[in-house]
Amino acid sequence: MVLEESMLCFDSNLAKSKPESIVKRDTSCPFCETESLTNVIDREGTIIWVENKYPTLQDTYQTIIIETDQCESELSEYDPSHLKQLFRFAFEKWLVMENSGEYKSVILYKNHGLLSGGTIRHPHMQIVGLKKLNYWRKVNTDTFDGEFIHSAGNVSLSVSNYPLVGFTEFNVKVNENFNLKDVDQMAVYIQNGTHFLLNHLKCNSYNLFFYRLNQLIFVKIMPRFVTSPLFLGYSIPQVSNNINEIVTKMKDIYFK
Repeated sequence: MVLEESMLCFDSNLAKSKPESIVKRDTSCPFCETESLTNVIDREGTIIWVENKYPTLQDTYQTIIIETDQCESELSEYDPSHLKQLFRFAFEKWLVMENSGEYKSVILYKNHGLLSGGTIRHPHMQIVGLKKLNYWRKVNTDTFDGEFIHSAGNVSLSVSNYPLVGFTEFNVKVNENFNLKDVDQMAVYIQNGTHFLLNHLKCNSYNLFFYRLNQLIFVKIMPRFVTSPLFLGYSIPQVSNNINEIVTKMKDIYFK
């Protein structure tokens, strides 16, 4: 497989000028200074879709969704109305880019915390159009199979039996023929999952990854720790032996 179909090229020189506010907390937050934002694509209340000022990935179109005007907030803390508004907005913009026909594939993802790979503390998501790479070539769909926790409408929540990286990864699946109520339910499950990771799993960082396969939507809620050397060196993930305990605890906390 040629390079352009299997990897992304990172612009190291451009990356040097990016601000960092996760470790350097005295850094001025660019997402708080909304009057200074350039290339705003759309906005809805305090939610803003904007082009990434530092497009470090070549052959892509990088955009950011600023989730809120509350810099110190976090997705697991959002009130229900803002949570659902945010995911309806993000979902719509993701599908607009997917359906444009301009990209091989379009990824929607979120970083939170020191170990997530992000640089800005202010809550945000990213939508990136990949011009030469289809992300599905890198994904084994078995990773979305898992122990059932809960379902409502066309949406279900599970713990992965075949994690991408390792340990406790939650999956949200949205079946075909979904509607806005299903997007709202997806948002609730994602909030449940992130809240559990941050408050019951001794984890302070996570990622959200969204996938679209035909008419199915999958979301991976992934805790981030220091990455296992077995995964780094050999691509061997590890699954936790307490999945049943996690399922029971999730049901007791969120679904009684």
